[in-house]
Amino acid sequence: MDVVLIGAGLSGLTAATVLRAGGAEVLVIDADRQIGGRIRAFRDTETNEALADLGPTWIWPKHQPIVANWLKRLGLETFSQFNGGDAVILGYGPAPFRQLLPGQDGIARLVGGPTAFIEALASRLDPGTVRTASPAVGIHEEGSGRIGVHLSSGEVLSAQRVIISMPLRVAAATVDMPWAPPELANVMRRTPTWMSTHAKAIALYDRPFWRDAGLSGRIASRTGPLVEAHDHSGPSGAPAAIFGFVGWPPEIRKRDPEGLRHAILNQLTECFGPAAAHPTNLMVQDWATNPNIVSEVDLSQPADHPDVGPAVLRQAHLGGRIRFAVSEVSGVSPGLIEGALAAGEQAAMRHLDLID
Repeated sequence: MDVVLIGAGLSGLTAATVLRAGGAEVLVIDADRQIGGRIRAFRDTETNEALADLGPTWIWPKHQPIVANWLKRLGLETFSQFNGGDAVILGYGPAPFRQLLPGQDGIARLVGGPTAFIEALASRLDPGTVRTASPAVGIHEEGSGRIGVHLSSGEVLSAQRVIISMPLRVAAATVDMPWAPPELANVMRRTPTWMSTHAKAIALYDRPFWRDAGLSGRIASRTGPLVEAHDHSGPSGAPAAIFGFVGWPPEIRKRDPEGLRHAILNQLTECFGPAAAHPTNLMVQDWATNPNIVSEVDLSQPADHPDVGPAVLRQAHLGGRIRFAVSEVSGVSPGLIEGALAAGEQAAMRHLDLID
């Protein structure tokens, strides 16, 4: 094996695709039972169609050349985020009120959602290249210049190179890395995993009825439980959906999930009228409950967007044989989809210079 990649999220699959195109033999492993990392979709149970994004949603191809390049390379299409009409504002006065809010320049969504990235990348890898439900618990130097990736099952994978594409804090807490210098270990523990403590709510409807009332589907709220919401409908308005970021802290969400769902429906009804009380489905994706994404350190601190981290995160280790590739290590757009694509691509290209 030339390269073992630990983590089958967007960064890991991007790196694997670049490496495979360069002639390297690769194996991608992931602790979860499905690929995608923080990119996940709510799917139709009959057709498996992606109906809504449970992780990241937006890209800005106009301002993100790496995203634009990968869209073209993978043949993916985008559409503009709907923002026509007024937003509903809560908690800024005695009653909700309507107000036009400006949209972000160039903000876009993928046809099929970000899972289209995951599916397109995975389709370019050989069958058997990706293994799920395979947690790594150690990365050790072996003889003859090779590296052993130790799995929780007791199996050891041997490779020339390793790319670590899992959240840095999770890796620091769960993977034995005796070769890691103290500076690297400290930086890994200090780097927040973006969105790992968040929860995202999706309400699906038969039609985007709020548009008929001149509403954009946006909510800005001081009272919650959704502190922010947006129209999440498909390109032609179907499937119709609203998504929102949950403001309740993880411990309260965990303690009262049904209370949260009830409060979300009450808020949507207050903002958009009686029709909002009866979605065809209401899904809450709580990332703070996934130990493959969130660490105890993340849960103990306020959520914080990662800045561009120290260079040690982008350097090679163990004689050039180990690199990191996850969105938070990127030198551009850390934490975002563009950062994930950039980190995976760059780690792979640097490894290709070392592989015979």
